[in-house]
Amino acid sequence: MSTFVPNGKAQREQMLDVIGVERFEYLLSPIPDSVQLKGELDLPLPASELELVKEFKGFAAQNSSADLVCFRGAGAYDHYIPAAIDNILTRSEFFTAYTPYQAEVSQGTLQAIFEYQTMIARLTGCDAANACMYDGSSAVAEAALMAVRATRKKRILVSGALNPRTIDVIHTYMDNGDFEINEVPFGPDGLIDLEATEQLAEGGVAALVLQYPNYFGSIEDVQAAADLVHKHKGLLVVAADPIALGVIEAPGRQGADVVVGEGQPMGVAMSYGGPYVGFMAANSKFLRKMPGRIVGRTEDRAGNTGYVLTLQTREQHIKRAKATSNICSNEALMALANVIYLTLTGETGFTEIAKQCWHKSHYLNSRLLEIDGVTDVFQAPFCREFVVNLPVSAEDAAAYMEKKGYLAGLPIPGLGEGAMMLTATEKRTREEIDSFVDLLKQYIKGAK
Repeated sequence: MSTFVPNGKAQREQMLDVIGVERFEYLLSPIPDSVQLKGELDLPLPASELELVKEFKGFAAQNSSADLVCFRGAGAYDHYIPAAIDNILTRSEFFTAYTPYQAEVSQGTLQAIFEYQTMIARLTGCDAANACMYDGSSAVAEAALMAVRATRKKRILVSGALNPRTIDVIHTYMDNGDFEINEVPFGPDGLIDLEATEQLAEGGVAALVLQYPNYFGSIEDVQAAADLVHKHKGLLVVAADPIALGVIEAPGRQGADVVVGEGQPMGVAMSYGGPYVGFMAANSKFLRKMPGRIVGRTEDRAGNTGYVLTLQTREQHIKRAKATSNICSNEALMALANVIYLTLTGETGFTEIAKQCWHKSHYLNSRLLEIDGVTDVFQAPFCREFVVNLPVSAEDAAAYMEKKGYLAGLPIPGLGEGAMMLTATEKRTREEIDSFVDLLKQYIKGAK
């Protein structure tokens, strides 16, 4: 949409005249009077362009997090984004593209999506992937619904060590349906309680939803979870961190039936929470249960390689009664960012990024544990993130560090007043980590 709309009163009257309507309000007649707004909107007085620009610059100036040295994750991560990504994304061929229904004029977009699917399938260890989802959290909810369709059961088990916002989205999707959602507690090690899972799975479940590594960074035993839920005829849905999959075993090779996750770490800016892009991959036997679209590669009559929408589910298509969720086209733009990122890094570069995140997070953890009174909350092996307990309020410590130019870890009051979850991506240097820890140490010493 343009940032400048030239239509004034004269243009509006001209448009109404062309369609044969005297007043705009007549166009609202189909809307019941009971739901129409009566009176004026509670809006400020009109302002000039100059005044509006100044006001919004004032709003933008309040956002300081872009300049902070970031040690916070919890689902959105401060990774380096190569300049080539935006350069390619903003090309008009991609930036303005609609759903590639007409294969003959959409070969570039379809090929990019096909490459995306191939990369996601290899990364997750699954047979196939779809043409992306809205975001990681809704991808998890869609996977739960997919399990319901595949098993014809209505009960879902959700790990308590799943991102709390993802759990909220699952409830948003499923609370108004005839579904039952049971949350499985996590143990003192930060891992899902498999004994409690076994008990809750009695009688059969559609799926067990697990995060890998989980919300606290602890590395779950995917194979054990898969064996358990399969015994009760359910599916294992794993919400995976794509960067972590560069150093830990892919869930699809450990028995997971559906693997989903958030693609933001792969070339997408944090941007106040969106737009992001979810990914979904699964074993081939669940291919027709997947939402969205699947692009395939074929040959035309002349033997030339071509790309087509092999599977697509949309409300106006012939099997609309059995259609799964439709995913809008411009998510493919975010998926393209993932494709470019993975292409630029390559397997070696991607693995190196994952290793740096692993080592730098562990170095940050070891340095924090040198501070008197700081302890690990969980003892399980971790990847990407970890939780420590500070001898002071985590909220107060985070507020202090922000004033000093650091976005500290996320306070987690549910684990204690001093609980803070931190991470370090490949962008963080040894000097930044050491400076952060030294400053936090001074604050703790003075706050005791």
